[in-house]
Amino acid sequence: MSKKNRADQTPKQDFIFQKKNYLFMFIGIAFIALGFILMSGGGSDDPNVFNPEIYNFRRIRLAPTLVLIGLGIEIYAILLNPYKKKN
Repeated sequence: MSKKNRADQTPKQDFIFQKKNYLFMFIGIAFIALGFILMSGGGSDDPNVFNPEIYNFRRIRLAPTLVLIGLGIEIYAILLNPYKKKN
């Protein structure tokens, strides 16, 4: 068997994800990071004083929703098939 035949038989290695997958992954990471940034803060400098800002809309509803949306986008990015042909 010649060297040329051996080279033809080696399988070509491709990446599992393509550019479209990575784009959606970065968008999902941005959503998750934004959710955690919005969730932070709201503490008090004095431990004897209660700060009701910890229970506002941004920290209780908006930030966790953004994190969950980001996780959904990540799952979509993993399951997205970039090789699918349009009919």
